[in-house]
Amino acid sequence: MAKENIWKLYRAMGLQKMLSSDQINGPISKMQPSLFGLEKPMGHNLTDSYYISWLEEHPSALGCFHMMMSATNGKQIVLFLDYDGTLSPIVSDPNRAFMTDRMRSAVLEVARHFPTAIISGRSREKVYDFVKLDEVYYAGSHGMDIMGPLSTTNSYDGKYQINTLNERGNEFTIYQPAKEYLPSIKKMLKELKKRTCDVPGAFVEDNRFCVSVHYRHVLDEDYGMLEEIIHNVLSEYPCFHLTRGKKVLEIRPSIKWNKGDALVYLLDTLGFSDSTNVIPIYIGDDRTDEDAFKVLRSRKEGYPIVVSSVPRQTSASYSLCDPSEVLLFLICLARWAEAFPLS
Repeated sequence: MAKENIWKLYRAMGLQKMLSSDQINGPISKMQPSLFGLEKPMGHNLTDSYYISWLEEHPSALGCFHMMMSATNGKQIVLFLDYDGTLSPIVSDPNRAFMTDRMRSAVLEVARHFPTAIISGRSREKVYDFVKLDEVYYAGSHGMDIMGPLSTTNSYDGKYQINTLNERGNEFTIYQPAKEYLPSIKKMLKELKKRTCDVPGAFVEDNRFCVSVHYRHVLDEDYGMLEEIIHNVLSEYPCFHLTRGKKVLEIRPSIKWNKGDALVYLLDTLGFSDSTNVIPIYIGDDRTDEDAFKVLRSRKEGYPIVVSSVPRQTSASYSLCDPSEVLLFLICLARWAEAFPLS
């Protein structure tokens, strides 16, 4: 009976037709009904006992999709997405982390049904340049630069908020809780670029309210020198701290604000601050996404979903293997919304 219900949902969402389309190619063409729990999901190494154990704790969001959606009980879904490693693959050149047209179409489709926001460590402008959608909200610099719905709340310091219009004439609120740190960040950025220019492979990225130093192409014997340079620069700026990501070191203002706070801010401005009628879904692969996962855990609502093909410590409840599985999850979500619209 469970499999029969899953197949009904599968057919209702039009996935059989979609997956046989000539427009679906490459890795996506391997997507099978097994992703709904009928067989093993693609990309998962089910010969690894450690990974099997990890999946029992963080089951596939595709395998559990029917159960997850059944539990929404007509509540409003709000979707939050990381960018790098979630909507696009991790690539060697950060400036070429492009999302596919299929992924862009899937995000647009979901955004037509549910409020959708992208929360990234990149600058807000850079994320927008990658995504190119006006139908979603953007939070850059790990949530320190938010372009969200027009705010009518007094819960946040007004000196960090301004109301503005986008190119289409829609009203938005820009919230930047680290605004006063911008002059120091600009000085630090200039200094880091100058001091790291002699380290082959190092790349310093301006992410507006944080500075990212990528070392994916730095030789092992040069890494110590690069880290020493960063610590020396950081010592001149006591109001900043260092964090670590995937082949990247990031310097950020030492304020109490992260992706979890950005999630709460966006829920608040969307009118769901104290609502019991909302299901937030957060999908991300980075360590910084853990702050958002913890928020959903503490609120005891929604679905935190980690993107990972290997076992890792996480506060997420569910998992997806890679961006190709994120794509299918988004397509499923859009088809489900069409098949079972809110009354």
